[in-house]
Amino acid sequence: MAMTRASGVGDVVLDRTGLPGWLDPVVRAVAAVRPTQLSRFLPPEDGGGRQSAVLILFGEGERGPELLLMERAGSLRSHAGQVAFPGGALDPEDGDPAGDGPLRAALREAEEETGLDPAGVQLFGVLPKLYIPVSEFVVTPVLAWWREPSPVGVVDPGETARVFTVPVADLTDPANRATAVHPRGHTGPAFLVESALVWGFTAGLIDRLLHFAGWERPWDRDRQVPLDWHA
Repeated sequence: MAMTRASGVGDVVLDRTGLPGWLDPVVRAVAAVRPTQLSRFLPPEDGGGRQSAVLILFGEGERGPELLLMERAGSLRSHAGQVAFPGGALDPEDGDPAGDGPLRAALREAEEETGLDPAGVQLFGVLPKLYIPVSEFVVTPVLAWWREPSPVGVVDPGETARVFTVPVADLTDPANRATAVHPRGHTGPAFLVESALVWGFTAGLIDRLLHFAGWERPWDRDRQVPLDWHA
């Protein structure tokens, strides 16, 4: 069912028709999840923060369902070197942050950062807005199906170190799961995949999606890794 339309990066449509059956649990989770079930950090009540969006893109590779991720360049001022979903701040041309703006921004940023062709992407859901205190980003996670895969890679080395996909099977493998420990003592879920440590906001979103989609497998939450972990 088409839910909304916009212009900008072509026509922007939220559409749940024709999705692969294995995405059904994700679609149900998106419809039912509440903001407090995703994060304890929610947007400021005064409307402050920098409006942004990320693209959570599910594709299907040789080993089944997979997610598109990127590693941010180490020279960036915020979240340097971290693995993240493609995304970034809304531009004025993206439109209303309370309307279709996040949809356009998620696709535009993904195209700019990874070379993704938006024409092959089917947007099917939006999660509640969340907050990243350290950068003051108010983030709208936009979920999509990579209906027609296109080549992806680093577009600007000044922003992106690498672009890669991770099989969902690896993300749910207990051997690849751990609790990341920040130098200040903060802890959170982490994934050790593709020679990288996925932690912070991105790992938290993946963790919650796996949980509410019913894909999570029991893992050792007492296994801890530092943020400077390397394979």
